[in-house]
Amino acid sequence: MKCQFCGNPSTVHLTDIVQKKKRELHLCEACAHEQGLIPEEHPPQIDLKALMSLLMGMATPPSAEPIGATIEDPAALTCEACGLKYGEFRAEGRLGCPKDYDAFRQHLEPLLERIHRATAHDGKAPLAIRRKRARAELRVLRKKLTQAVKAERYEEAARIRDLIREKEALDEPR
Repeated sequence: MKCQFCGNPSTVHLTDIVQKKKRELHLCEACAHEQGLIPEEHPPQIDLKALMSLLMGMATPPSAEPIGATIEDPAALTCEACGLKYGEFRAEGRLGCPKDYDAFRQHLEPLLERIHRATAHDGKAPLAIRRKRARAELRVLRKKLTQAVKAERYEEAARIRDLIREKEALDEPR
């Protein structure tokens, strides 16, 4: 579309509805400034690096050390293999080498737990192995169910019963 004032390509499109009547304006940026539709100052842009840094910083747990103990500054941590500093990782969001996981373990584990809901990768297993594991897990759950009922812990027994039903439903062939 072209600007309704000067004929240049329009980049600002304004739709106004007054008394159930639709009015559209198509203007280039210069004409939109002249009409006062665009403020002179641009709003602040989101700094993604700073946002990631803030999120990474919030992922570090409060120290479990006693009061008065020296707390190591995570920004000062450096990987001996590649020289990456923890502060650089927080700013960029990328690790430099596999050794970084060991160098920054204390600060990465809570982050990985929050993102992936685990700190270890299990990978895939053949179907026969997965079924064998599922059957073994069901046996354990049934044993726990029996123990919970004998001990008259009925709420726990109901939770285990529901878990068994859920796992049995997943195991059924389609």
